[in-house]
Amino acid sequence: MTPEKTDLQKADETPEISPEETPDDGSMSLTEHLSELRSRIIKSLLAIALGSCVSYFFLDEITKFLTAPVGKLYFMQPGEAFFAYLKIDIVAGFLIALPVIFFHVWQFLLPALTKGERAVLGILVPASVILFFTGLAFAFFLILPIALKFFMGFNTPELESLFSFQKYLDFVLTFMLPFGFVFELPLVVIVLAQLGLMTSAFLEKYRHIIFFASFVIGALITPPDVISQVSLALPIILLYEVGYRIVKHILRK
Repeated sequence: MTPEKTDLQKADETPEISPEETPDDGSMSLTEHLSELRSRIIKSLLAIALGSCVSYFFLDEITKFLTAPVGKLYFMQPGEAFFAYLKIDIVAGFLIALPVIFFHVWQFLLPALTKGERAVLGILVPASVILFFTGLAFAFFLILPIALKFFMGFNTPELESLFSFQKYLDFVLTFMLPFGFVFELPLVVIVLAQLGLMTSAFLEKYRHIIFFASFVIGALITPPDVISQVSLALPIILLYEVGYRIVKHILRK
């Protein structure tokens, strides 16, 4: 005859829970996070590839649009024009795929939201796309002509500008794309505040650091000239202020 178990022994025993009965609290292991990240990167790359296929049929029109501010260009090496066109096609594909890319970015960065709160993605994704293209338009139509006029002002009878297709394209892309990402700053600040990771007091405390960092960022991610660096630093400061005012006066965080 087996002795009866004491109350203490019974308390120590925990019933086995099958995987189907495990509560779903939305938590994920590191491996699952990495697997999800890989899946979203692959889907984003496929969207860029599909967008590049679409933009290929409009490559001449896109190239004429990008080169309009400077006029005639030249290529100095046999493969230069081919790789320049390829770069334009990939960047255009990236821009076409932006809604898909931003959707996966926000889906990955906001795993803690409840199912109801994730409906905010319906606002975040179009807002992200609009802000990004606003930044590109700001750079291309307002800042780029000023920069080109400044640099072409060095023309003299003895020194004439002769722009390479590849070099001009690299300048335009490195000039414009940072503006697209910088214009996302208010949205990022608002999301972080809404998640409780940032407050208006925090934003005000580190405002002077952001002002200094904006010029450092401008120097790092734009072409090496003062006009490009200042042109990026000033929008960073302004957009940071916009995000700060929204968090303080509208969200009241």
